[in-house]
This record gives sequence, structure tokens and C-alpha cells, in this order.
Amino acid sequence: MNGAALKEALVAAALAEGFSSVRVCRPWDVPEVPARLEAFVSAGYHGQMGWMEERMSWRGDPSALWPEARSVIVLGESYTPEEDPMDVVGLPDRAAISVYARGKDYHDLVKKRLKRLARWLISEAGGEVKVFVDTAPVPEKALGQAAGLGWQGKHTNLVSREMGNWFFIGSVFSTLELPVDGPEVDHCGSCSRCLQACPTEAFVAPYQMDARRCISYLTIEHKGPVPLELRERLGNRIYGCDDCLAACPWNKFAVEAREMRYAAREGTIAPPLAELAALDDAAFRERFSGSPIKRIGRGRFVRNVLYAIGNSGDPSLGKVATALVEDPDEDVADAARWASLRLG
Repeated sequence: MNGAALKEALVAAALAEGFSSVRVCRPWDVPEVPARLEAFVSAGYHGQMGWMEERMSWRGDPSALWPEARSVIVLGESYTPEEDPMDVVGLPDRAAISVYARGKDYHDLVKKRLKRLARWLISEAGGEVKVFVDTAPVPEKALGQAAGLGWQGKHTNLVSREMGNWFFIGSVFSTLELPVDGPEVDHCGSCSRCLQACPTEAFVAPYQMDARRCISYLTIEHKGPVPLELRERLGNRIYGCDDCLAACPWNKFAVEAREMRYAAREGTIAPPLAELAALDDAAFRERFSGSPIKRIGRGRFVRNVLYAIGNSGDPSLGKVATALVEDPDEDVADAARWASLRLG
């Protein structure tokens, strides 16, 4: 099978696996990444994400991650929500959970598809492969743009004219020389809806984000108490944030999610804050088994819930917060005291 025929068969196999889009580039097609990464880390925008400083040579240069690789197959898998994710933001006694975290953990689902596709490629053409989905120092968004999957929008996420911005990114590195697709160009134009939508003003400029102010970072990655000046801006967002994604007008072209396990599980669309605050460690682990939410642990999760309770303006939730002011987890206790004071 020649290169063009193999590429055509690869695309067909990827779509059959459930991926929404597939493109190919070279590992060295992202020469701009090292300087961007260095500037981001030097400015301290990475916050507590120390792993971004580790192995910067790999994260900045995919060809250094695996020198034998000659092609990178970059794939997008849609998880477009069925409902408007912003509806829950207007329900102060309910919790807003990011769309991607409402269903089965995407790491598991996407990686299984990538492995099956990789095995297919080996069986058809040989070579060696490695698969990645947000699990290694791989600049997936930059590779996605270099391969033509989409472009990094002003909110720094990848945007596609075919999929909007509701999609996961996975990659297959291969030692095979596959025909490449050209890079995608920026189609944001003068639009700045995503920047204006950010509740915490995390974007220091178009295409530049200070993660220390990003709600996704604060509710998932940030350890310890969230800075006082940002707590009110969290609103009822307790795990991640979809505001900038939901604001993108390219979502009018978003494709329907084909994987049913990405659909919201029971209890993840607008669950009552009081119910979530009552979870002990065992109940938390049981409720979010198989969910990406589980990885932050009960303490950080309930901390976020208490910030939402403090922002609810609902005096009836005051007793929920008061019940946790002596919680063994100091971050939970601190958040409970803050919420109690807020609700009088």
C-alpha cells in the first residue's frame, strides 16, 4: 500500500473507531512551542503546575520525546453537550460541572481507541507507535494546529471549523512516513467573545492565559485555599469551567458526540450543592467512580462546593456550611468558615 492509499485507509479506520476528525503532521512541525512555553512558565502563569517545568525539552519539542517518530496522527473526538452548559450557572443552589467531566473519564475511552487504531496501523504497514492523550509532555494543541485539525483560538483551546471546540485530542506517534496535512490558519478574526466571557479575567491578552486565575485551574489543579479575591468569581462552578468554550461562535458547526459514555451521568447536571457538601470520602469515591472528578479527592471537591454555597446568597445553605467548619480537612474548614460568614 502506497502512502496516499495508507493515509486514506487510516482516516477511514479512525472515523470507524469513533473519532470525528484526523490529520497528520511531523513531530518537528511546531518550532514555536519552546519559546511560548518558556515565556508562559517564566511569567509564573502555570501556578502550581510544576509538571509544566519538568522535561520542558520534551514538552517543547515532540521530536525529542521520541526521536524515531516520523509522523504524528492527531485525532479529535467530539463530546458536544446536548444541553446549554451555561444554563446551570443561573441556578445558585446547584453545582456547575464542566461538560467534559460529566461522563466517563475521557482518558480511558480515547486511549483505548488510539491503541486499537495503532494496532491496525501496525498490522497494515508495520512500524512502531506510541499513543498519547493528555498523559505525557506532548503539545497536543500545537500539533493539532500544525496538522490542520484546528487552530488555537484566543482562549488558547483548539477550535475546528468542523467540530467547534467541544472535542478531545489524542495522538499517535509513528515511525512511518505518512503524507501530511497542511496547518490550519487562525479564523478567530476580530471576535473576542471567549475573552469577555471569562468570569475571572484570566486572559492577559488574546491567546495568552494566566492559569492562576482560570477557574478550571483553581477548581482542579490548585491546592490549598483559593485566593479570597477570586472566590466570589467562581460562582457555582465546582469542577472546571465552560464559559469561554460555550461563547465560541464556531460551535454552530459542532458535531454530535458519537460516544454515549460522554453523555452526562445521573447527578452531574446541576446537582444540589447541599447534597454534594454532605459527601464523606467513601461516598465521594463511590459517586465519582470512573469520572475524572475523582482525581481531585473529596477535600478539594467539597472545598469548591463550599465556595459555591458561599456565593449562592441562599441563607438556608448556611447550616450546610456551618456543619463543616470543624472538618478535618483544613481547606474544607476554611471554605466552610468563609461560606458561613458570607451567608450570615
